Amino acid sequence: MSVQTKPQRRYRRRRRVRSKIRGSAERPRLSVFRSNRGVFAQLIDDGAERTIVAIAWTEPELRELGPMEQAKRAGEILANRAKEAGIEACVFDRGGYQYHGRVRALAEGAREGGLRF
Repeated sequence: MSVQTKPQRRYRRRRRVRSKIRGSAERPRLSVFRSNRGVFAQLIDDGAERTIVAIAWTEPELRELGPMEQAKRAGEILANRAKEAGIEACVFDRGGYQYHGRVRALAEGAREGGLRF
């Protein structure tokens, strides 16, 4: 039996999740990446293979917040940018992470900002 590292296990979960969901121009994929320092999220059109809207924890309005507030606020900002781009619905891609903590806070913030998924 082979021993896998934590990133390898996450990669397997991520591949499993991605095999079931796909983003389109009308309903892009909301992809989440969680690092030790912050969260990143982007809306991706998989058909055209391009990012439509993105948010990173390094933006000035998010830098000074705590982890949970940062994730929730990032979701709200992402939803506002998506509305400006004409997107109202998306598919949520948790990226191999549990739907818990910062990932959940980002999703709830996006929902409060007006994105449907």
